[in-house]
Amino acid sequence: MYPAQFEYYTPGTVKEALDLLGRHKDDAKLLAGGHSLLPAMKLRLAQPKHLVDLRKIPGLSGIKEEGGALVIGAMTTHYQVESSPVVKSRCPVLAAVAAQIGDPMVRNMGTIGGSLAHADPAADYPAAIIALGAEMVAEGPKGKRTIKADDFFKGLLTTALAADEILTEVRVPAMAPKTGAAYMKFPHPASRFAVVGVAAVLSVDGGKIGKASVGVTGAGTKAVRAKGVEAAITGKGTDAASIQAAAEKAAEGVDVQADLQGSVEYKSHLLRVFAKRAMEAAAAAVK
Repeated sequence: MYPAQFEYYTPGTVKEALDLLGRHKDDAKLLAGGHSLLPAMKLRLAQPKHLVDLRKIPGLSGIKEEGGALVIGAMTTHYQVESSPVVKSRCPVLAAVAAQIGDPMVRNMGTIGGSLAHADPAADYPAAIIALGAEMVAEGPKGKRTIKADDFFKGLLTTALAADEILTEVRVPAMAPKTGAAYMKFPHPASRFAVVGVAAVLSVDGGKIGKASVGVTGAGTKAVRAKGVEAAITGKGTDAASIQAAAEKAAEGVDVQADLQGSVEYKSHLLRVFAKRAMEAAAAAVK
């Protein structure tokens, strides 16, 4: 199918893009990798009158280490995150997450900022972003602001970004010593989206887990923190019994939704299974 007619813009700066958003408001859409927006436009589920392509704006892609954090430009592709030596060194779980997204074509075109801003409830990045305690940098007419991952995802395809803002950076704290992380998911066989996905970050000292951070995706209308698991495993050991007991709390406080992929009971079961696997792998990755 063909999309409805639209005007196409290629701004050269963030300011130009913001000006276009301000001028056309609800009639404008931002284009990043295009893997979500373009299919919707072809099916005429989305019919923007003005399409603002961010791909030619310099400075919106790239990865660097700054102030103890990885600074990732919003237009950085999944493949760039997956293959980055600095990501593999300082936050290997993020590279592992990127490597599980879609297929090579998707990873070569899709962007981390586009994925996060789209906020698909079954996307892979959100669970990891929450577990890692990342921050998103948004730029709008009034300047820049920082949004914590816990406050970023508001609902189905909805984030804390204002209509006149652009996500420009993702800041991810580098992994601390004696900390391990892992992301495990049950992928849909066709799309590779997460039917359920769990990211776990565990800090271990003296055989005990001093801090736990666990994010889940795919279970409901947005990615959330698994607070029940975090509370249950903190202060406990990394033995199988402790991890199993904490994993049983995986669905607590999570608004699990039935959909075409499974019932509430089935997805709750998957949450427990993959919370266990993620914590086991995170504990094994502690250095």
